[in-house]
Amino acid sequence: EELKVIAQAKQILRENSAGAVSQTYSFAQLSASSQAQASLANSPVLGMLRKLAQKHHSSALAQLSSRVAAIAKYGAANGDDPFAKVKSLIEDMINKLEREAQAEADEKAYCDEQIAKTEFKKGELEDDIAKMTAKIDSSASRSAQLKEEVKTLQEELAALVKEQAEMDKIRLETHADYEVAKADLELGLTGVRKALSMLREYYSAETAVADEAAAFMQQPAAPVKHSKASGAGQSIIGILEVVESDFAKNLAKEEAEEDDAQDEYEKMTQENSVTKTIKDQDVKYKTQEAKQLDKSAAELSGDRETTSTELSAVLEYYGKIKERCIAKPE
Repeated sequence: EELKVIAQAKQILRENSAGAVSQTYSFAQLSASSQAQASLANSPVLGMLRKLAQKHHSSALAQLSSRVAAIAKYGAANGDDPFAKVKSLIEDMINKLEREAQAEADEKAYCDEQIAKTEFKKGELEDDIAKMTAKIDSSASRSAQLKEEVKTLQEELAALVKEQAEMDKIRLETHADYEVAKADLELGLTGVRKALSMLREYYSAETAVADEAAAFMQQPAAPVKHSKASGAGQSIIGILEVVESDFAKNLAKEEAEEDDAQDEYEKMTQENSVTKTIKDQDVKYKTQEAKQLDKSAAELSGDRETTSTELSAVLEYYGKIKERCIAKPE
């Protein structure tokens, strides 16, 4: 704006000073300096400079108008042409403002470039931090879930081991009871069968003697002696046969129950073994995965800390560049 105004002032000087200069140098008798001063004082340049300085609050234009006014009032030093002096002042001002404008343009270009680069870097680092934070949170969440699952699995494994130990104890106890019952029943069967054998042999011999005696009925009667109670013997044999049957049934039942208990024990033991193997593997792999996630989260946390440090430096520079480049409202 100042360059434009001063350029206008320069043009006005050219348009209005030509006659004054001509008059000044065409009358030798008149004082060149006095005529030039009078012409300059009446020139619209001075008034325009003052108005523009007030309108635009320009210290440079105000300074220029003051210097032009001084020349109009007191004349140029050493009797030099005041119009030439004013022209020189305006040209110097234009050159100065052009240099300042170029410097401002360079500064603006620098500021625009630095702010753009800094904002891009700031956004890039903030995006990186957001992504790393999301990954860290995801890893931490998944790790916590896996650790909870491992805890549950370990509790289930402990319960399974306890259950198997209880099964082992019961199986040992029931097997020991079976061995005792089996031994008692086998011993009882052996005794009953031995007694039956003896009784059957004894009473079968009595029957043979009775038959032989019937064949010799015409002979004189033998002296009266003690005779075997065959009816009572058969009753005893019958009772022992029932006992033998009960013992045999009980032994068969004990053996069947033992076989069933052993089969069920082996089946449950196999199932528990398979379940334990699966859960042990789950614990192993889930623990490994949780450790890997924790390691990854730790590495990402370190990277995030480094990036945060870099972002802090960028934000600090961003604040400085904004303070330098962005004008504060007065």
